[in-house]
Amino acid sequence: MSGFALRVPEHILTQAKEAAAEEHVSINQLLVALISEGLGHRRGLLDLQKRAARGDVAAALRILDHAPDVAPDEGDELPA
Repeated sequence: MSGFALRVPEHILTQAKEAAAEEHVSINQLLVALISEGLGHRRGLLDLQKRAARGDVAAALRILDHAPDVAPDEGDELPA
């Protein structure tokens, strides 16, 4: 495992200490978990952006052209 010195504003460090105490973990454990979650979220967004870039709007509209024109199920209506 590697170490990395991180400068954190005092108000964020205070919140981190409080959150770590609430979770009964060390500040290090809390920050590693939060960084991991943030990186996972970022990876997910980047993957979605890549998939969206491959999307074919014209093909999607052609598919929708074949969808039947029926009323939505009860409770599935658009708001007025």
